[in-house]
Amino acid sequence: MNSTAEPIKVLVVDDSAVMRGIMSRIIESQPDMKVAAVASDPVVAIERLRSVQPDVITLDVEMPRMDGLAFLAKLMHWRPLPVVMVSSLTARGAETTLRALELGAVDFMTKPELGAGASLDAYAEQVVEKLRAAAAARVTRRVTASAPQPRRLARPATPLAFDRVIAIGASTGGVEALRAVLAPLPSNMPPIVIAQHMPAGFTRSFAQRLDANCEMRVKEGEDGEPLHGGHAYIAPGGMHLMLSRKGGGLLTRLSAEPPVNRHRPSVEVLFRSVAEAAGERAIGLMLSGMGADGADAMLELRQRGARNLAQDEASCVVFGMPKQAIARGGVHEVLPLDAIARRLVELSLANG
Repeated sequence: MNSTAEPIKVLVVDDSAVMRGIMSRIIESQPDMKVAAVASDPVVAIERLRSVQPDVITLDVEMPRMDGLAFLAKLMHWRPLPVVMVSSLTARGAETTLRALELGAVDFMTKPELGAGASLDAYAEQVVEKLRAAAAARVTRRVTASAPQPRRLARPATPLAFDRVIAIGASTGGVEALRAVLAPLPSNMPPIVIAQHMPAGFTRSFAQRLDANCEMRVKEGEDGEPLHGGHAYIAPGGMHLMLSRKGGGLLTRLSAEPPVNRHRPSVEVLFRSVAEAAGERAIGLMLSGMGADGADAMLELRQRGARNLAQDEASCVVFGMPKQAIARGGVHEVLPLDAIARRLVELSLANG
């Protein structure tokens, strides 16, 4: 880290004095970060923003006077800034967090389990990683309260090859990127397997929200499940998703083995298993995300004959994972987000 660079300035917005203290201590312990201000609710945060210029905001999901979503919607219209939501591990918290990502939040993190002192070190590592990624993220002004719904693609007249499989990896910025890729796809696509960096408790709500917006069936992957065309399988939070071959078909496998590249689910684990089980019948896709998870395995996919795509820098929230996959030589085509769905259909044609 360049010691002469300006520190990342963070505005901490949380109604809990304990959480404001934890976040402030974590941020101030880093040489490249500092707390610009703290606020106990969004109304105070709006006042703080009149006098401070933060690079990133951490925003509690549920607060008095004005809830986090209402504040976020106003912020993304009035003064777009990278926002990392801080969410509780509840079904309601998951739903609200996913809505926040639709409204323009860059990322989210769960609240720590207080009282487990040993876990706070790992939590601090997650916090600073997400704040650094958010500080470098691209945010855009939102004129409306929702992202536009992608236009559906027509079902191709040429049959699609159900013996193909599409493998997708994503992290920061990937929640909305996945919606943009999956929502236009017709229901007769080959099966899709997805590793999105997301903790346990969130992926079921995520799959349900995608399912409601897609012609394909979108669900959490289960252990030992045969792959079916027209289905997308999301790795459950906290579990690795893999593919294995049984007879002429492919099965999903779940594993609680240790994190790979500090992630579980890991894109590396998924892509490596797809390379082995599907080889040249696979299509790989790397979407927005920080770090390099999956980059080495994407090269392995290419070496096994798969056709690989990556989201381009201009449309990524964070270009880290696609950039690393491209640098390692694992990517055939780099495409803007709004062109990826159509290309997946083209690559899935039976004679392709």
